[in-house]
Order: sequence, then structure tokens, then C-alpha cells
Amino acid sequence: MSNVYEALGVPTVINAVGPSTRLSGGIMRPEVAEAMAAASQHCVDIAQLQARASQVIAEYTGAEAGYVTSGAAAGLLLGTAACVTGLDPGKMNRLPDTTGMKNEVIMARSHRNFYDHAVRSVGIKLVEVGIADRFSGAGVRDAEGWEIGAAVNEHTAAVVYVSYAHTQPPLAEVIAAAHAHGVPVIVDAAGQVPPVDNLRRFISEGADLVAFSGGKAIGGPQSSGILCGRADLITSVALQHLDLDVMPALWNPPPELIDRAQLPGAPQHGIGRPCKVGKEEIVGLLTALRLFVEEDPAVRHQRWLDKMTALVQECGTLAHATAEVVADRKRVAVPTVRLTLDEESAGLSALELVRALEEGTPSIAANPTYVQEGVVVFGPMCLRSGEESAIAARLRALLGA
Repeated sequence: MSNVYEALGVPTVINAVGPSTRLSGGIMRPEVAEAMAAASQHCVDIAQLQARASQVIAEYTGAEAGYVTSGAAAGLLLGTAACVTGLDPGKMNRLPDTTGMKNEVIMARSHRNFYDHAVRSVGIKLVEVGIADRFSGAGVRDAEGWEIGAAVNEHTAAVVYVSYAHTQPPLAEVIAAAHAHGVPVIVDAAGQVPPVDNLRRFISEGADLVAFSGGKAIGGPQSSGILCGRADLITSVALQHLDLDVMPALWNPPPELIDRAQLPGAPQHGIGRPCKVGKEEIVGLLTALRLFVEEDPAVRHQRWLDKMTALVQECGTLAHATAEVVADRKRVAVPTVRLTLDEESAGLSALELVRALEEGTPSIAANPTYVQEGVVVFGPMCLRSGEESAIAARLRALLGA
């Protein structure tokens, strides 16, 4: 057997989509895997480890504090819970029953997606704002900052902002509207690195909490994420996430993460307890974050570009499709190959091509986002050495060369 998955009888996949959870995430650098293996050989106090992680994350993001979560969605759940309860352990114990608490969260309607299930699971009411005419084709407008402010009332716990290149309204407008009423803003920035500057951008613009995925471009464990922001909110996050099955007389959390003097006592296990993150994930994430920040972005971009250039070159001239590299750094953070299929002459649709790639041996996963336009996209982030050749060979076989 050549790898652990074959020993288990599970086929591996050539992943040209990217670090998708459905496809088990990305390929970790050896240094990250080695750090995780080393971490597994010792026991530590998780609160102390998270306190140190908070300092490291704060250094890299410019936030007051940080926390390692079990993914960006877990960060949204924990961040929302922190905004609802503050540092009140009685409220923490009652979640997801939010009766009598600030239990509404505002979100622009165009930001809605099923990842906000993590926000709703805290027990809040999601209040939608604005009409996204620009997406429906009925017009050009979307939600505007003043609408966020107009929706705030005495029950508002937070505003959640989902960041993409096309997101409206601008984050600065949303933050200004929310902060005018003393309401915190949580930014879902799960896939918003690269560029590396985004690790600091949202905090510098005034966001109170920002959630990043650790298992995408940062290169950490798939089940890891970063939540950074205000120190008081991170304290609340820790209180609702950590294992608190400890006698009160023996509870001595690190004061840089949790200041006991601010609390009447410790809450019980919190709503975030199912979002457990292990010492291996914390150490792996911190290692990956350091490597990601230290690497020259131009070197990283060139490595990805080389893979995509090689894929196009090895495809040669396809009989029923054209393949081109899309690498304009002003438009895309990660170079890709865009294959445009002549569906009529090829005798199959772009969706059928994606299915044929998946059903072959080895299975090749391509990005199907644009199949309705006759386009299949291939990305470099999870490709191992030589897999470009395997993809090109399959495309030549399916489409003619």
C-alpha cells in the first residue's frame, strides 16, 4: 500500500478544486504535520495553550486577542454567543434560550448563506436588511449602511458581515452604522486570505470580531480556524468553549485570556463545547500561520502560477475546448485554469465533463461553479507534484487533442 488511505480501502482524489471541506481540505506542509505530531506527544492545559495562541494571533492580525477555533463556522457560532452573553455566566448557561437577552443579529439579505446556520444556532433571530436587486437582475442596488443602522433596536446583539470581493455595502459603512448604536460587528472572512494583508484589514477597519478558516490558504489543519478581535469578546468565547468541568477552588485560568476578577464564577460547559479543538490543531494552526505570513506572497503566487501554466501546456491543443490561465492579481487572489468547452462539438456538457473527471481513476475533482456557462475551472492550491500531468492526460482523452 502506498499511503494510509489505500490501507483503509479509501481512494484518494486529485483535488483541483481547492481546500474544500467536502474534499478533506488541503495538503499541509511537512512542518505543520511534524508540529502536530510533536504536539500529540505531550499534555498541556488547553486554556494556557489558547492564551498563548491569543498572543500569537494578536501579533499577526493587529487584534487585541485571538482564539483557535475548529473552523470559521465555529468562530461565527462562538463570536455570536459572545456578543449575546457578554461576560455573564448565567446567560452563557442558558443558551440557546435567549429570552430576555439581546437576541437579534442583523445581516444584509445578500449576505445570507447556509453557513449562517452557525449564527442562528445560538438561539438568535436573524434580521435581514435590504433587497439585492443587483443579483436578481431587477436593478443595481443592494443593502446600504443606513439600513443597517435603521434596523438596530434594544434587542440587537450584533451585525454579521460576510466578506467577498463583491460584498455590499462597504464594511466601513456597516461598522459606522453599527458602532453609532454600540453594536459589535462580526466579519465572516473564512476564505479571504490571500492576500495576507487581509489578516489585518478587517480589524484595522474597526471590526469587533473576524473569523478566518485555518485550513484554506493559511495551510493549517482542516478542522481549525481563527477568531480575532476585542479582548472582552474573546474572553467570552473562551468561557463558552473550554472544558470547565473543574472544581471552583481549582479553576485558575490564565489571566491574559480570562480574568476571574471580572466574573462571579465560571459558567458550566458552554454552547461552544461541541466545537472542540485539540492541542494538535492549535499547534498546527499556529505553525501554519507563521509560515504563511513569513512566505513572500510573490513566491507563493508564482508557485501556484507555475502549476497552472504547466497544466495548460500539457493539455496542448484540445479538440473541443480551450484552456487558459487566469492570473490577473487585481481580479483573482489565486491563479486558475479556465477551460471553456464547445459543448456541441464535444458531445457532452461542462457538467458531464466534471462528472467524467470525478468518475475516472484516479478521481479528479474540478470546480463546477461555472458549468452553466460551459466552463470548468481548475485550481492549484491542493495539487501534488505531477498531478497536473494526470489532469491534462484525462482531458486529452475525454476531449481529443
